[in-house]
Amino acid sequence: VQLQAFGGGLVQAGGSLRLSCAASGRSFSSDAMAWFRQALGKEREFVAAIRSGGSTYYAGSAKDRFTISRDNAKNTVYLQMNSLKVEDTAVYYCAAHPSGTTWGFWGQGTQVTVSS
Repeated sequence: VQLQAFGGGLVQAGGSLRLSCAASGRSFSSDAMAWFRQALGKEREFVAAIRSGGSTYYAGSAKDRFTISRDNAKNTVYLQMNSLKVEDTAVYYCAAHPSGTTWGFWGQGTQVTVSS
């Protein structure tokens, strides 16, 4: 089972990026999926999650700027990030299959750098 995150890059403040996380090896259509991020020197933090039925949840820092979505046919979750800020700079990780307070599967991360 593998989660492959991609779509990160360098963008100016105010710009947009769309992250994708493609899963392979099993279907996650019945599982919640999520995005987390970890800035240099900081702990990993929750960004957004989406249930199998489509309900979405956001961290306060992401609300109104980021949109999480999924395409079950493609076994892929997306994170559309608009109005990016310098403080959004981090490695972004996708995750799937929550189990208690943990997630069973993690992607390898994709770097997002927002310049001022």
